[in-house]
Amino acid sequence: MQIAATERTKVRRQPKRANYDRALVHAILDEALTCHVGFAIEGRPWVIPTIHARIDDRLYLHGAVTNHMLRSLTGGIEACATITLIDGLVLARSAFHHSMNYRSVMVFGRATLVADGPEKLAAFDALVEHVVPGRTADARPPSDAEIRTTLVLVLPIDEASAKVRAGGPIDEPDDIALDVWAGQLPLTTTFGAPIAEPDSNGTLPAYIAGYHRP
Repeated sequence: MQIAATERTKVRRQPKRANYDRALVHAILDEALTCHVGFAIEGRPWVIPTIHARIDDRLYLHGAVTNHMLRSLTGGIEACATITLIDGLVLARSAFHHSMNYRSVMVFGRATLVADGPEKLAAFDALVEHVVPGRTADARPPSDAEIRTTLVLVLPIDEASAKVRAGGPIDEPDDIALDVWAGQLPLTTTFGAPIAEPDSNGTLPAYIAGYHRP
C-alpha cells in the first residue's frame, strides 16, 4: 500500500530514489534503533535524538514528564521524525561523485499525548521490544510510579516518505578510464559478545545470545 505524497514528503532531489511504499517505511522504522525529532519553538529550531517504536501506523516516543521535546510536542506543534540507515560507502573515481548507500524515512505530523491505559502500556512494551525483541517476557513491567513519571506521545505515520540509494558510483564517462579504484564498502551493524553484570541472575537468553537487528 502506498502513502500519498504531499508537498512536504514529495522527494524533489533525486526523485528516482523516492519510495512511498508503506511496508518499506515500516521496515526502515523497525530496523533503526534511534530517530531524530525536529520541531521549532518561537522560531528556534530543535533536533533531538530519541528511541522510538512502531505499532501499525503509529510511531511512539517516550521520556520523562519533564522532557523538553515531549512537553513541547504536547502543545500540538508540527514535528518531523527522521531516520537514516547507512548501508555502505560509495567511492567514485571523482571526489564529486562519492556517496553513501542509505535508507531513510521522514515522518511529518502532530504528536498527541497517550493517556494512562492499555495504549500506554502497549507503547511501553513496544519500545522495549523494538530494542530487544523478546525482552518484555523476562523484564519486570513498569510500576505505577514509573508509568506516571513517563510521557508517551504518538505520531501518526500518515504523512511520510522513504528515500533509498543502492548500487555503485555514478561516474562521468570521461572518468571511467582513470587509474583510480572505484566501488563500494558495504556497512553492517554487529554486536559484541554479551557482558553480564556480576550480580546478574539467570541464564543468558537466546534473544541476547543471537541478537541482531531485523
